[in-house]
Amino acid sequence: MTQDYSSPEYLKKVDAFWRAANYISVGQLYLKNNPLLKRPLVADDVKVKPIGHWGTIAGQNFIYAHLNRAINKYNLNMFYIEGPGHGGQVMVSNSYLDGSYTEIYPQITQDEQGMQKLFKQFSFPGGVASHAAPETPGSIHEGGELGYSISHATGAIFDNPDLIAATVVGDGEAETGPLATSWQSNKFINPINDGAVLPILNLNGFKISNPTILSRETDEQLQKYFEGLGWEPLFVEGDDPAKMHPVMAQAVDQAIEKIKSIQKNARENQDSSLPIWPMIILRAPKGWTGPKEWDGKPIEKSFRAHQIPIPVDANDMQHADALTAWLQSYHPEELFDENGTLKPEIAAVAPQGDQRMAANPHTNPGKLIKDLILPDYRKYAVDTAVPGKNEAQDMTVLGTYLRDTFKLNATNKNFRLFGPDETMSNRLAPIFESTERQWMEQIKEPNDEFLAPAGRVIDSQLSEHQAEGWLEGYVLTGRHGIFASYEAFLRVVDSMLTQHFKWLRKAKEQSWRSDIPSLNIISASTVFQQDHNGYTHQDPGILGHLADKKPEYIREYLPADANSLLAVMAKTLNDREKINLIVASKHPRPQFYSAAEAQELVDNGLKIIDWASTDDHAEPDLVIAAAGTEPNLESLAAISILHQAAPELKIRFINVVDLLKLRSQRLDPRGLSDDEFDSYFTVDKPIIFAFHGYEGLIRDLFFDRHNHNLSIHGYRENGDITTPFDMRVLNQLDRFDLVKAAIKLLPNAVKYGQLVAKMDAKIAKHRQYIRDEGTDLPEVENWHWEALK
Repeated sequence: MTQDYSSPEYLKKVDAFWRAANYISVGQLYLKNNPLLKRPLVADDVKVKPIGHWGTIAGQNFIYAHLNRAINKYNLNMFYIEGPGHGGQVMVSNSYLDGSYTEIYPQITQDEQGMQKLFKQFSFPGGVASHAAPETPGSIHEGGELGYSISHATGAIFDNPDLIAATVVGDGEAETGPLATSWQSNKFINPINDGAVLPILNLNGFKISNPTILSRETDEQLQKYFEGLGWEPLFVEGDDPAKMHPVMAQAVDQAIEKIKSIQKNARENQDSSLPIWPMIILRAPKGWTGPKEWDGKPIEKSFRAHQIPIPVDANDMQHADALTAWLQSYHPEELFDENGTLKPEIAAVAPQGDQRMAANPHTNPGKLIKDLILPDYRKYAVDTAVPGKNEAQDMTVLGTYLRDTFKLNATNKNFRLFGPDETMSNRLAPIFESTERQWMEQIKEPNDEFLAPAGRVIDSQLSEHQAEGWLEGYVLTGRHGIFASYEAFLRVVDSMLTQHFKWLRKAKEQSWRSDIPSLNIISASTVFQQDHNGYTHQDPGILGHLADKKPEYIREYLPADANSLLAVMAKTLNDREKINLIVASKHPRPQFYSAAEAQELVDNGLKIIDWASTDDHAEPDLVIAAAGTEPNLESLAAISILHQAAPELKIRFINVVDLLKLRSQRLDPRGLSDDEFDSYFTVDKPIIFAFHGYEGLIRDLFFDRHNHNLSIHGYRENGDITTPFDMRVLNQLDRFDLVKAAIKLLPNAVKYGQLVAKMDAKIAKHRQYIRDEGTDLPEVENWHWEALK
């Protein structure tokens, strides 16, 4: 007999499942014992300090129950993204009821004893968080910072044509900038090749202590707003469950059938025109089904329902009867048997196996991950037989490598590039020889370039939040990608990177979580290349921000030329469980390191460059180290000046690519031991360290080493619209200032007084020349490395 999923009988089971989820959710807030209320509550049954959130829970549980129903009815491949922040009970409660939680955590059994453990662990020392977190089955979305649910959902469904990401957007979350802009994601979802996002805007009316903006809009206003954004809103409103269930069932059915119709038409007719995707707007009270009021003030339908709505804890049990009445209002005796197990006729509402949203394979994608097929990067290497003779643009060379990476993985469709309208500016144009930008809006020839409904690049929305969020969703579901951005504006998403790091760290603690592909970030248009855009575009602080995180999850690469950049990318593209920050140059630059040297630099993190050193493998008089493209160039130029003026000086030059390899093994097991560090930098010889970023990071790396005879030259927050070389002069990272600093560190510095004066004269000449001519000194622009004799 065919099941009627819309019948009153079936909806009663949906209602029972919803009530069970609500009961489990309230129990997690308050209780640590007596989960089935088999006896009156006593102080030892209740947590000393209940912590968590109630306001959004019942509404989300309602949504979850109806999505379960839709999965069963339409045989869907669907998972759940929880946008409203601290509503962690929702995914825990529902995964517990469908059995997926117990499969992962066998000690949390589906009986009274397991329920007691489930209740106690929530927001409890040694337990689980109060938001959707890596510990939660089915979650790919860290709930600590709001605004990224739709972006993550969209990233997840790219190249997953049968997947639906049911995405609950909290109305507080909807007020954030990232979420507001993420409604534009529909302009990039191709109904032929991609899956679908089903946004469900949960308008419960209030934030922590204020009303929400969208909840005060009329249905007519909301309809106009979302239709203007290209969505078809379906409205569900009320607070009477008996009336709400059939309306919600109809709305969800309508949305799923609309999605299926769009995809069927697109795939059968190869119709890649931009569709109007459905969304649901659910107006249900904040604190729904909870206490109506407390102490003469409303709880349900008010902001007071946001966290712990009634004051009951182990030290204050005077209102325990109110908590008991609240829990009993869900009629647990109708839901669970004497052993505390969900009754089978109610459990049957949940999908089975991998169709359970908490068990969807895309949310823990280990079995789905395929390594990228990578070209041999050495085939793209620039000729450096004579170091510095040839010029190339590092990012353009990388573009040719990525172009062919896209070709090799065209069938697998598991590699994408994301960015905020900067792919061309960042000199990755060769990519467009093998793929287009994905764009579902109108394409107007000849003014539009490289746009197509299907493409491996998505950079046509000027939003760092979107690009980063899409990439996160893409890698969290097992694919590979790159996010390329202007360096200064990576700071726009540094909190997103922090949240992703936190996800990686907590996921690593879960033995059942699979290792996911690394998040690869290219930082281009960097501080010392932004002379034309000026001070606003000059900030390398992302290096320091990420360096503060746990070292096993962060890598920071500063390749000095194209071959080094190629070697870095070859290492990182199939990497796992990390955030790889790659700082790269896009401007024409002398090329110095052979492919073999580049590989050694990447493998070891750093290297003494023999052809630029004069210490002849003996103890040097001076160490010059560089991390970054301009620091490398200026250091080599400074070595050239020093060698010509003082050939007796024994100079050691070190190029650093893997910056955090300089950490002590006491802080990072993969770092250099003290003996290894001293073998590079000596115990006491003067060191000039030319660095791409803020100097404090290098100071930290040298803090617990032996050698503090150190002069660091990095970005000193001096910037302007000026010439490229003047940017280095302003921050004393130029060759002339490096020479001066080196001389001052030498024990016989007075011997070289004339050289210091000559450098001062060069800097003065430079300053006047750029003001007269508007360009850099010919001797700077035309400088080339000459072999040391």
